[in-house]
Amino acid sequence: MRTSRISGFYKLSAEKRLETVRDFAGLNEEELKVLGDTGSLGEIANRMIENVVGSMPLPIGIAVNFVINGKDYLIPMAIEEPSVVAAASNAAKMAREKGGFQTSSTESIMIGQIQLTNVSDPASAKLTIIASKRRILNLANKDHSTLMNLGGGAKDLEVRVIDTTAGPMVIVHLLVNVKDAMGANAVNTMAEAVAPFIEQLTGGKVNLRIISNLATQRLARARAVFAMDAIGGEEVVDRIVSAYLFARSDPYRCATHNKGIMNGIDAVVIATGNDFRAIEAGAHSYASITGEYLPLTRWEKNRDHDLVGTIELPLAVGIVGGATTVHPTAKTNLGILGVKTANELAEIIAAVGLAQNFAALHALATEGIQRGHMSLHARNVAIAAGAKGEMIDRVVEVLVREKRVRIDRAKEVLEEMI
Repeated sequence: MRTSRISGFYKLSAEKRLETVRDFAGLNEEELKVLGDTGSLGEIANRMIENVVGSMPLPIGIAVNFVINGKDYLIPMAIEEPSVVAAASNAAKMAREKGGFQTSSTESIMIGQIQLTNVSDPASAKLTIIASKRRILNLANKDHSTLMNLGGGAKDLEVRVIDTTAGPMVIVHLLVNVKDAMGANAVNTMAEAVAPFIEQLTGGKVNLRIISNLATQRLARARAVFAMDAIGGEEVVDRIVSAYLFARSDPYRCATHNKGIMNGIDAVVIATGNDFRAIEAGAHSYASITGEYLPLTRWEKNRDHDLVGTIELPLAVGIVGGATTVHPTAKTNLGILGVKTANELAEIIAAVGLAQNFAALHALATEGIQRGHMSLHARNVAIAAGAKGEMIDRVVEVLVREKRVRIDRAKEVLEEMI
């Protein structure tokens, strides 16, 4: 009987682990070869995570036409979904007429949370902690001279008293400027370093000491004007604004609205070796911070009847540390972008998110989302049906013409052609 209880699996070489998986799952040689291919990672893959057997490649496309703060960029995007890269490129092209995207961002301030429980006098404890702010910050910065020399480090703190079903808790926010890193390691280390002193100050018991992915003090913003004539006239402008208002008023639509934004954002975050899970968590939490789930973008019509779009969201990305300095493809993609700071990268990502949202709304407001998406999706369907080489384009042509982009029809078309 096969079992997933495998003693010492982590001690095996990658090859032996792969063989174990083969025997468990009954993989054939072709499947084994595909799974075990680590691509450009090579031996690095075995050092990045645990129990490595291979890698999961994603296509990298280059979004073109972007002008951000007067500078031209080619933007690498790692994503498996068809039409995303093309849509971003087309949106950026339409934005160029009015100068492209204007962006800004705040400092790279991350929040480390220290959860204090069993405090008999939480209001008094809050004041005690605030009064000891300087000592707490010094303690947090004690072993972080490199970050301090770069102008970063723990800069401030906030204290909140929250009500829970277990009674009040005192939550300390340690505000840390992490400069060009995502910052999780530094922030977590600082939070742990100050926890014993906070316990001593208050007589409470510290439980969690962890970074928050709701980085409300690390925001990126982008703005673009889309000329009325360039996007199809005033009726299209009005339809896009109406679509935005729909998302603002309905969480079911808003979830898809924001998902479209994250199509672009995640693709650049992944391509640059950053943590897309943290970015997703922060973005959707920020969309809900008022207690109502709202769009991350805003769309309006200006006095010239042009369309104006803006976006604001937390973007805790880095250009040093973690996979950004280990993963060879991530390093190359950062080189393509030519970014010098984490803030510049965050602003680029915000611009891509805004472009992606415009592209989706423009398609929905005009031809519908499926028409542009269909031919690109049809390629995947044709390949899945077994088409190769020039046969792929021939199958796609039939599927799109018939508007029957289905795997069963693709197989029928392929058999007829053969």
